[in-house]
Amino acid sequence: MAINKQQVRSALTQVIHPEGEKDLVSLNMIEDLIVQDLFITFTIDLPEKNAPLESKLKELCEEAIRKFVDDNVVLDINTAVNISKFRNNEDKGEFPGQGHRSQNKQESENEELLSGVDNIIAVASGKGGVGKSTVAVNLACGLARTGAKVGLLDTDIYGPSIPTMMDVHERPNITTEKKLIPIKKHGIRFLSMGLLVDPDQAMIWRGPMVTSAVKQFMEEVEWNELDYLVLDLPPGTGDIQLTLVQTVPLTGAVIVSTPQTVALDDARKGVAMFKKVNVPVLGMVENMAYFIPEDMPDKKYHIFGKHGVRNLAERMGTNFLGEIPLEQAVRESSDVGQPIVLQEGLQSSSAQKFVELSNNVIQQLAIRNKEQADTDKIDIKIRP
Repeated sequence: MAINKQQVRSALTQVIHPEGEKDLVSLNMIEDLIVQDLFITFTIDLPEKNAPLESKLKELCEEAIRKFVDDNVVLDINTAVNISKFRNNEDKGEFPGQGHRSQNKQESENEELLSGVDNIIAVASGKGGVGKSTVAVNLACGLARTGAKVGLLDTDIYGPSIPTMMDVHERPNITTEKKLIPIKKHGIRFLSMGLLVDPDQAMIWRGPMVTSAVKQFMEEVEWNELDYLVLDLPPGTGDIQLTLVQTVPLTGAVIVSTPQTVALDDARKGVAMFKKVNVPVLGMVENMAYFIPEDMPDKKYHIFGKHGVRNLAERMGTNFLGEIPLEQAVRESSDVGQPIVLQEGLQSSSAQKFVELSNNVIQQLAIRNKEQADTDKIDIKIRP
């Protein structure tokens, strides 16, 4: 089983500071944690230079990780002096890292959001109407076909369509800790604003209200452990996209477009945005790539253009993940809440292509996780 960050943090809660009564995680002394296969690295923040204490803490951390995580790990433990982090507490004569907040609240804030999720995949598009949600739903179901634990979050607050595509319209339950419990359907745990409001009610919200709702979907939802969490983003490069990259470390993004020039212009901007905020682009998907009449299976019509996304991906140095044909069966299956990728025997061309897409995404994730460090949340500062 692959090691994840939560396992490491849990192990480090067993390391009690020699000069206090709390563990290093509760004291907010662990920073920059990266886990890659058996390689683990992190930094221990200290209020001042103290060589004996640094050596002791490193020793205790290594013992805990080898005991509670894996004895074969490769460790790179660093220390750093962070005066400002502990200054307020030191001035009050308190133990470094304590504060006046309650222990439960501090531990909650220290816990990384979605720490039980191995891969967070954003499915995005530059413009609407290109079938992004259809791709997101079938990608999630395709991943679930492999036996993986998959979650699906509809972050399109204004136009949520996942409930219809999954044929679920019931309200989610709530835990005793006031957290939402995602609905489970087709082996997938999913959540959408469409499950929480009247379907005939328009969401007339300003930007701050929308970003707050998206944050709550990640902070106040019982997602538990997942191999993949697929995020269905709204079109564009606005508030929700920026909120996501500031809130959680996205593993990678999948960009969806039709081969039409108008759609490609916006898809190019989507790729550029994720690259600018240092989120790896796993690749691009060409949806509605061509049409094959049922009564003429040898004919292929490129209604919106030919290989537009494939060519754009090549020009931008991005992977091409596959092309999905324009089929009536895709629309019909979406309308009745039975994603076509779950079709028995994969009779349609679209179902087969969605399976190929899922496999290509898994492959690109493996390459990305092997060759690149974990994505960090970004700090966007607006300059005057």
